[in-house]
Amino acid sequence: MLLLVVCLKFIFEPSMKKKKIVVFTGAGISAESGIKTFRDTNGLWEEFKIEDVATFDAWQRNIPLVLDFYNQRRKQVLEAQPNEAHQLVAQLQQTYDVQVITQNIDDLHERAGSKKVLHLHGEIVKSRSTTHDHLVYPIKGSEIKVGDVCENGSQLRPHIVWFGEAVPEMDTAIALTEDADIFITIGTSLNVYPAANLIHATSSHTKRYLIDPSDFNLDYIKNLVHIKATAVAGMRILVKKLEELEH
Repeated sequence: MLLLVVCLKFIFEPSMKKKKIVVFTGAGISAESGIKTFRDTNGLWEEFKIEDVATFDAWQRNIPLVLDFYNQRRKQVLEAQPNEAHQLVAQLQQTYDVQVITQNIDDLHERAGSKKVLHLHGEIVKSRSTTHDHLVYPIKGSEIKVGDVCENGSQLRPHIVWFGEAVPEMDTAIALTEDADIFITIGTSLNVYPAANLIHATSSHTKRYLIDPSDFNLDYIKNLVHIKATAVAGMRILVKKLEELEH
């Protein structure tokens, strides 16, 4: 009897394994939660110069200005709520093994219920030591102040990947993407490198979907379905498409 149980387990367990979905998200998914994007018309880079608030040189020149910029962004994130697109991504976990890889520095995926989230460009709700990158702390409240230091006495900075800095999680993101059965891109132009290269790390059998209302020249990407819609509307469409695939 025991041998029969073991054999049945061996036969049926592989078929019960969930397909793996990698969801790659950009600013467009959080825009519908009211979080201002950086690159669009009226975006943050039209109000602030990158070189003044988003580089390590800027940090060295004017710590109070950089802290204030990110303190304001953090307050906006804390006041925002996950939208339906975030929630639908989280709901995919009921059927699939879902890994979120995001360029966004907000925590809306986590608050929507996504369990596995990799942040390529850092997390605005965390701080880290200026001199010891491995010392990362949750922020109590919404601000980092001048004089807030790590355990080694170094000023705390936003836990953000600034322009010109390496993207430390990129190799992990590529490895996760290579194993995807389905790759979904939501709300990103595929123009921000090196993250935009992720779609090219998918295997030949991977089904690829892009949700974005903009027009793109994507003829060079094989096996890609472009759902030309906002994140919320596009996720509604995609969920139905995935349900059809499973039946």
